[in-house]
Amino acid sequence: MELVDPEDEPPAFRETPSPDDRLWRHPSEMTVGQPASGAPLGTRSPKGPPGRPPTWAVAGVSAVVASLVTTSLVVALVGTRGGSTASDVAVERQMVRPRTVSTVSASPVVDMAERLRPAIVQLKVQAADRSSTGSGVVFRSDGHVLTNAHVVEGASVIRVAMANGQEVGARLVGTDPETDTAVIKLDGANFPVATLGTAVDLRVGQTATAIGFPLGLAGGPSVSGGMVSALHRQVVTTGAANQARTALVDMIQTDAPIAPASSGGALLDANGAVIGITTSVDAIDPVGTGFGFATTIDVARSVADELIRTGKVVHSWLGIEGGDLDNATALDLDLEGGAMVAVVTDASPAQRGGLVTRDVIVAIDGHTVGSMGDLVMALRSHAPGDSVVLKVVRDHRPRTATVTLVERPASS
Repeated sequence: MELVDPEDEPPAFRETPSPDDRLWRHPSEMTVGQPASGAPLGTRSPKGPPGRPPTWAVAGVSAVVASLVTTSLVVALVGTRGGSTASDVAVERQMVRPRTVSTVSASPVVDMAERLRPAIVQLKVQAADRSSTGSGVVFRSDGHVLTNAHVVEGASVIRVAMANGQEVGARLVGTDPETDTAVIKLDGANFPVATLGTAVDLRVGQTATAIGFPLGLAGGPSVSGGMVSALHRQVVTTGAANQARTALVDMIQTDAPIAPASSGGALLDANGAVIGITTSVDAIDPVGTGFGFATTIDVARSVADELIRTGKVVHSWLGIEGGDLDNATALDLDLEGGAMVAVVTDASPAQRGGLVTRDVIVAIDGHTVGSMGDLVMALRSHAPGDSVVLKVVRDHRPRTATVTLVERPASS
């Protein structure tokens, strides 16, 4: 028999496979040419030279070999571990899964929220003409809670829901509308408490986290994040029929969302310490969309201690009304700031000390007064009966006035 070299043999004519068949064929099987000499139409030429296996056979053998090698490696690995059981294999598979849960739980905000939530409570207030909800911060283990004065205003019954859903009764200890601060006492003892920090060293741009019970919703306190947007803000609260009430001074401004009923909750620093008692933006004349405010914890704690000790807060009184020095007047007087007097109350310490309208108070006892808020905060550090020395600018001329403070009258 005459052997024919396959390389000399003309390529066989191969019919074009159907589209579905192409998916399962090797490209070499899809060559289209003229039919081999003597070969009928549609027949295929031999598959390569003698002794050389077809391409599909090589691929199949390679896959089998690779599978055997892989299996051998797995068996060897299991063998080195002393013969793992099915449960051992399951554990090994679990160990290589991404650890997304541990990454989330390591978040400082998550840890902070878990630590503070038990000390944040929801107030349910019944008054003669209304029922409302608010938030509070447990700051003493005997059950004393800091909240806003407007939250418990006129309260006849106060019930408090803890973060775990337990509900307890409470009584009102006292309020101070001047700082929008109030204290209530829970029935019971050994309560979890929040860590109180300080607002003395706060800087604009620092991280701030608000925690409270928004909209009276059940299910525990809610956490929202933002930053300290501004310091030493002065805002005016609103009362019944949106009538203006006492201005709150030296407030922390934050863009951390503070929804209605979150009033009385906590504003936290990056370490989870309370730096302020929050006030809902709805309780304040709007000064900027999206902003909330908080009474500094230093003021709130001082007021709370006095309320617990005496049941009321005694404020020293100067007897003026006014505001911050405007830019035009500051430029005219060559001053960087100050508190401008708009009204001097009759028979007040200010009138007896010689102050008049349009006086600009720039210092008290040698400490600079840059705004009306600075003056109010300085006066809060003095008790009725204290004498203070005021530095005043009047008609471009500096002068001093010595004033003896008295207790704020009930009508002021």
